[in-house]
Amino acid sequence: MKPTNRSQGKGIFLVNKLHQLKKWSQPKVSQFKQPNFTENYIISRYIDKPFLVGDKKFDLRMYVLVTSYRPLKVYLHTGGFARFCTEKYTSDMTELDNMMVHLTNVAIQKFGDGYNEQHGGKWSIKNLRLYIEQTRGHDACEKLFGDINNIIFISLKAVQSQIINDRHCFEVYGFDILIEDNMKPWLIEVNACPSLTTTTEVDRVLKTQVINDAFNIVMPPDWGED
Repeated sequence: MKPTNRSQGKGIFLVNKLHQLKKWSQPKVSQFKQPNFTENYIISRYIDKPFLVGDKKFDLRMYVLVTSYRPLKVYLHTGGFARFCTEKYTSDMTELDNMMVHLTNVAIQKFGDGYNEQHGGKWSIKNLRLYIEQTRGHDACEKLFGDINNIIFISLKAVQSQIINDRHCFEVYGFDILIEDNMKPWLIEVNACPSLTTTTEVDRVLKTQVINDAFNIVMPPDWGED
């Protein structure tokens, strides 16, 4: 369960029985007050067998630049990173409320006892690809990232007719991808305003490069010249 108007993992919780949702969603009515209706939430099926590294769950943050929706012009940045939990993954129901096991958001994990301020609990996409090639093979790695490319393309095509297209505008999105143990990628969400704040030096270099590359595409060096 994830609230639609929050960020950084705030308000997310897990349930394992439908009747828990019914009880949670009931408005509280008193004799003197109007019903206190809950905020809007997105309900997602939990991927309970994620691909793990060092027995820890992670997801991918990938940066995508869209310069046009009609026609669709998309650029996937070669950077990006994997964000890791600080505690080892378990599907035990007793750990259902332990967000250090289940949520990869840095805003949450930085408060964990195992958080490393030097690397910020992150791997580069390049390092992750090397790990997958070594553990699952080159072909599996290539197929995985090809499937991720398809997810990005299909999700943008799905909203193509709904987005106001202005040739003077562009957008940088943050795509969050979770990899299942069978090497199937899942789209968690698309962030229209991905955080560009940094927690480590590597983080700063990456996000600076994302910004520079985006501007070099939308405003190339010869932009404005006669």
